[in-house]
Amino acid sequence: MYRPSAIKRDTHSELVNATPQERGEDRVAFYGISQTSGQAEFLCVLPCSLWLNHSVKVAIDIRRITEFGVGTYTRNVVRALGRLDHTNQYFLVGSPQKVTEIGPLPASFQNIPLMDDGTSTKGYLEFRAILKRLQCDLVHIPHLYWMPRTLPCPYVITVHDLLEHMYEARAQSSLRRSLHLQFTRRVLKGAGRILAVSNFTKSEIENVFGIPASRIEVVYNAIDERFLSGHATDADRQVLAERYLIKYPFLLYAGRISPHKNVVRIIEAFSALKAELEKEGRFPDLKLIIIGDELSKHPDLRRTVIRSGVQNDVRFLGFIPIEMLRVFYDAAKIFVFPSLYEGFGLPPLEAMAHGTPVVTSNTSSLPEVVGNAAVLVNPENVFEIMRALLHLLLDQPVRDQMKKRCYEQAKRFSWDVSARRILEIYTEVAAAAQRSTADRHQPAETVAS
Repeated sequence: MYRPSAIKRDTHSELVNATPQERGEDRVAFYGISQTSGQAEFLCVLPCSLWLNHSVKVAIDIRRITEFGVGTYTRNVVRALGRLDHTNQYFLVGSPQKVTEIGPLPASFQNIPLMDDGTSTKGYLEFRAILKRLQCDLVHIPHLYWMPRTLPCPYVITVHDLLEHMYEARAQSSLRRSLHLQFTRRVLKGAGRILAVSNFTKSEIENVFGIPASRIEVVYNAIDERFLSGHATDADRQVLAERYLIKYPFLLYAGRISPHKNVVRIIEAFSALKAELEKEGRFPDLKLIIIGDELSKHPDLRRTVIRSGVQNDVRFLGFIPIEMLRVFYDAAKIFVFPSLYEGFGLPPLEAMAHGTPVVTSNTSSLPEVVGNAAVLVNPENVFEIMRALLHLLLDQPVRDQMKKRCYEQAKRFSWDVSARRILEIYTEVAAAAQRSTADRHQPAETVAS
């Protein structure tokens, strides 16, 4: 006969203190007080899911769901959770209009209106009040932020990259950079768990902020399911010809237009490629299509086009909806993406889902994401980029081999697989918080019958 006692953290309960990575799964050790010896004795170890005595209330901050990168991640994680989990309660905190971008969800998903963009003190206080009123067990913040906040429940934070610290911070004063670094470190140290979208991003978090590896979980991104709907039809290609006047072979870049995306070197490499193709008498009508921001925001790109002498062969198309973007991926001869820095890098995978050969960088997360299914180049070497493009254009056996590898690589990443791991992490973090509360408020011992 035993009297139940509070969970004790002693030499018998190393599983309680170990990280999930160290113990394989989060568990809780239970002890009882022997009536004969009066000593604590080990009873059992239960998975954390059995330690929780209610469904988990999860808030997800969706206020940045319309942005590149973060928005794609948030939409697809919520959709996958909606498919997989009908037990826990989810509160999607943000604009009702933004929720509509996710699509149909089960009744266990509820929108909590909050119109603030997440950068004001007023918005922080409203967000905190919502979490407290709903008695959330945890909140998932699907992007990195730098201003420390005191929240009424544990938080899980997703880190996509450290671009602000690796590139954009160069324009800031040393004092501002230092404060930004220190504040972001506090945010990360306060998280119940940190989700990194690649091993590269995980190593960056460890090296830049000194966060222990055991606190960081790698949960990969995946491509939007709309890119998995098969090849472009003849009707799709007709739209390409009629709406966009594309009736010629083309290389494609799709993504944000910013310095680290290296679009200037893409244009320079394309100019060198045209000169080589002219010598070979091949692809005289080849074009470069750039899909991304409006060109008016980036006059340096127009100057590069004119300086490189390819103003008749480069087209900037601005924003393209996903339904048509998949047709561009499918029709492109090569997708070129020599980015200088990526935390993950979805566009190469999106192109691979259509069997389109990819030339991308041998730096940051990209080798991890594309595996052996792309040609890797030094993104700072224009002529190396050009030679890779020339090789893929003219060598049909290599194109056929890369096409096969592309399909296989794209299948390695799945939002459902990632969402299952995220769901496990929610349970682990909620259980740890409940366990911590039990430790602080140890119940009085009662006699068990």
